[in-house]
Amino acid sequence: MKVVIETIPHDQHRYETVGDWWWERDYGEDVLNIRVSKMSDWKKEMAVAEHEMSEALWCKAAGVEQMAVDEFDKKFEADRQEGDTREPGDQLDAPYYEGHQLGNEVEHLIFNSWNYADYEREVMSL
Repeated sequence: MKVVIETIPHDQHRYETVGDWWWERDYGEDVLNIRVSKMSDWKKEMAVAEHEMSEALWCKAAGVEQMAVDEFDKKFEADRQEGDTREPGDQLDAPYYEGHQLGNEVEHLIFNSWNYADYEREVMSL
């Protein structure tokens, strides 16, 4: 397996998100692609990347298809009301709810010794 993590301008994601992941096959090898919005420092970017990797690997292990995750997220974003700051993966009916919660835990662990409030402010501002 190969994991490719890249930072990109926020407006270049496939849909409105700070972090995104998808699987591809490359010469018979599974490739996990992770894209994270460019932020003010690498620690914030890697915290999001760790969240995305944890979520994607949980989905792979649990048999949750990437397409189901993408469809849920895109529908959630299309239906989002002005001022709604909820995460799609925090909804109990999200097919990857448990994977997203695992990603949240990893993200919080990483930033627990840094400055989580500053990190969260920047993520929410994107």
